[in-house]
Amino acid sequence: MKTGLITSDTYKNHNTGNGHPEKIDRVTAIIDNFKKVDNKNLIWKKPNKFDEFFLNKTHSIEYINHVKQSFPKKGLVFLDGDTIVSPGSKDATKDAVGSIITAIDGVQNKEFKNAFCAVRPPGHHAEKEKAMGFCIYNNVAVGAYYLIEKYKYKKIAIIDFDVHHGNGTQDIFYDNEKVLYVSTHQYPYYPGSGSNKENGKFNNVLNIPLEAGTTSEVYLNAYENVLTKIKQFKPEFLLFSAGFDAHIDDPLAQIRLGTEDFYKITKRTLEYSKSFCNGKVVSILEGGYDLKALQNSTQRHVDALIEFN
Repeated sequence: MKTGLITSDTYKNHNTGNGHPEKIDRVTAIIDNFKKVDNKNLIWKKPNKFDEFFLNKTHSIEYINHVKQSFPKKGLVFLDGDTIVSPGSKDATKDAVGSIITAIDGVQNKEFKNAFCAVRPPGHHAEKEKAMGFCIYNNVAVGAYYLIEKYKYKKIAIIDFDVHHGNGTQDIFYDNEKVLYVSTHQYPYYPGSGSNKENGKFNNVLNIPLEAGTTSEVYLNAYENVLTKIKQFKPEFLLFSAGFDAHIDDPLAQIRLGTEDFYKITKRTLEYSKSFCNGKVVSILEGGYDLKALQNSTQRHVDALIEFN
């Protein structure tokens, strides 16, 4: 079976203003690269419309209404100090959420074996009632609720290898025994959360804080703790919050991973989790702000997805 690549042109309409690191070019660089590579094992797909019920499970109705009312007719509006919406953000945010739902349906219906969603805005900083860190809706969290509500899964793991801690995802699932949230991240660093003392109500949160300057070797050794936790939990479905800003060339952080490390992380996780989730994996883009590093790292991440049998 092939790998799904879910994306939509609406990401181009999410304008964050001049000089903002979370810019349109991020997804354009990824998509242009995959078009150039032209891998026949990829199935390209646009996101479908989805039932807002799943968004309402993830965020409060008040927050969702606040976001909807914030989309301007023109210009830019700040939802927080660095989270910006423009008129086109309305469709982009909807399609970012729709992408992970479409990817899950594709895996469930055996249209493809696994999938990567190339979307923006990212999602893992968005809390139940708060936009934060470039994130508006928490895409991966909506995906987890979709798996629980529609497909009745009882064990979902979210692995977040973005260099920043996914405070939003942790916030949303902190007391949910059906969801394991595991994060490797630079610490102390933005957003300030993610100490190893934050364990979740059901021991369903594992944070692996890493010092600035952490090398590939140290990171990959630390990642064994992710795999051990996954083995203990035995998820039926696995979601990646795939941020590529732990790359050595990324301007926003100081972890020193190389492009090949994202292939290794992905491959090891897939091999480790095969026995319990049968390869059911959906990955969605989070951070990554050096365009060349983002291009190369997403390609290697998806290579590992494609190769997995």
